[in-house]
Amino acid sequence: MDNTYSITMKHVASMTGFARTAGTGHTVSWIWELRSVNGRGLELRLKLPPGFDAIEARLRAAATARFARGNIQASLTLGRDETAAITVDRTLLARLAMEARALMDVMPGAPPPRIETLMALPGVVRRMTAEDAPPDEALLAATLADFDAALAALGQMRAAEGARLADVLSGLLDRIAVLHQEAAALAAQQPEAQRARLAELIRRLLGDQHAVPADRLAQEVALLATRADVTEEIDRLASHIAAARALLATGGPIGRQLDFLVQEFMREANTLCSKSASAGLTAAGLQLKAVIEQVREQVQNVE
Repeated sequence: MDNTYSITMKHVASMTGFARTAGTGHTVSWIWELRSVNGRGLELRLKLPPGFDAIEARLRAAATARFARGNIQASLTLGRDETAAITVDRTLLARLAMEARALMDVMPGAPPPRIETLMALPGVVRRMTAEDAPPDEALLAATLADFDAALAALGQMRAAEGARLADVLSGLLDRIAVLHQEAAALAAQQPEAQRARLAELIRRLLGDQHAVPADRLAQEVALLATRADVTEEIDRLASHIAAARALLATGGPIGRQLDFLVQEFMREANTLCSKSASAGLTAAGLQLKAVIEQVREQVQNVE
């Protein structure tokens, strides 16, 4: 029997990814770098040059509109065109020239000050950085547009990783479904196995000359079977498998729901093992727990 379950995957996104965009304009260049990792909710950490706090609210709104979960670190780095990155402090230069001429009066024979000497003094010529000049509206708008592009690129990477996660999770759910069927078959055999085990135990203790009445044996077997009944656990496992597959088919920000389902999966598997009255069912329950743990690890990456 083919236990695989064929579904049409929609958009399932991961919370991990990286994006980088670059732009130029107004004698300034800029680079956006975005890194996203797992998070319980959506958290955007911004590293912006001075003056760009004016667009912080719009940056956060753009990230919130696109993503539901994940810790995102976004940094904006500016660079300035070298041809426009030099400034001369003319006020300081004039004061230095005046002081040099005043010194000539007290130092007869001293050569007159040379312009290249004065300009070489500290503070006269300064190389401007992109952060020195406050950004104008045009620069703010341009970097904001590139941030949107970086978010889009980050979304594409998270979607590609999400597609891989969906495939992995689908395969793990198929494995859980197989183990579920094995556990159901083994659980159905428990009453008869318990009957045979109890009858053998009584025979060893009392011998063949002291047979226990059949109705009494049946009562004891029924009591043991009730204690070891895992019908509800088997049924709930089937329900959880269907729910997880439905979430994968629906897509979107399903990570929290999948995480809750994994907890329910593990609860049923633990109860299955604790109620098991056979080595085979215990082994199936332990295998279920191992696969469910793999699901849990993968689900931590789902948005």
